[in-house]
Amino acid sequence: MASADLRFQEFDEAADLLAASPDATTTSTKSESKAQHATLHMGADSEGDEGETDQTELLAAQKKPSSFWTFQYYQDFFDVDTYQVLDRIKASVIPLPGKNFVRHHLRNNPDLYGPFWICATLVITLSIMGNLSTFIQMHDRAGYNYNPQFHKVSVAGVIIYSYAWLVPLALWGFLQWRKGVMQGVGSYSFLETVCVYGYSLTVYIPTTILCVIPFELFRWILIIVAMSISGFVLVLAFWPHIRNDNKMASLGMVIGMIALHVLMAVGFKMYFFQKFEEQKAAVAIATQKPAHITTHKS
Repeated sequence: MASADLRFQEFDEAADLLAASPDATTTSTKSESKAQHATLHMGADSEGDEGETDQTELLAAQKKPSSFWTFQYYQDFFDVDTYQVLDRIKASVIPLPGKNFVRHHLRNNPDLYGPFWICATLVITLSIMGNLSTFIQMHDRAGYNYNPQFHKVSVAGVIIYSYAWLVPLALWGFLQWRKGVMQGVGSYSFLETVCVYGYSLTVYIPTTILCVIPFELFRWILIIVAMSISGFVLVLAFWPHIRNDNKMASLGMVIGMIALHVLMAVGFKMYFFQKFEEQKAAVAIATQKPAHITTHKS
């Protein structure tokens, strides 16, 4: 009876409201409460999204560009994870036609972590394997005394880091100049250019390790293969930016890149992995004894 009285009371209140305003509509209490609940839930999500957006904008506004002389300025250059580094190393060792190293692997996020450690590792392998190669070929020769050639570390460091920084600097400057002179010529940032050159040296690390094998033909084959793979990475990366330039500038740039690349690779071979005859002659000169001077008594 109580539920019936409540229903009639609700009906009477609705009838009175309709009599007062004929255009009004009636809704049940349950549906009204559900609609209100749904509206409140959506409002909470909207407020949360707005709060997160405001917080993000506030943090972005508070983050100021770091000074050139601070550690934070260089920290972004090393902000890369292991997966990205391994992917870029793989792409530099196995270049595929149509796969631009910068566009498909750097993706506007170049780093200095990979290039720095690749160059450092190459300096170490060149120095160690160069000394080990000399020892393997000369240890059983008469008159040979092993002396570690520590100066090779300095030579390797100067050559590799100069190539990995100065050549990209010259190339970047040339592309910037051609970009302003010739329409259709593009350019990468200096950091992207350094990144391409640094990762392109990856293939030389296993090459220098295998060059310890004392077979001259095998060494030259390794150097030529490594030089071809590394040079192919560079050409694939920079050719889209220079192909719209005139033929003289395009060919001159490609020839210059390849010539410097060949000069570095051949320099590695000739200085750190000498032929047996050259090492033998150097040892003979080093171990040559001065002639004895004899005097006769009167």
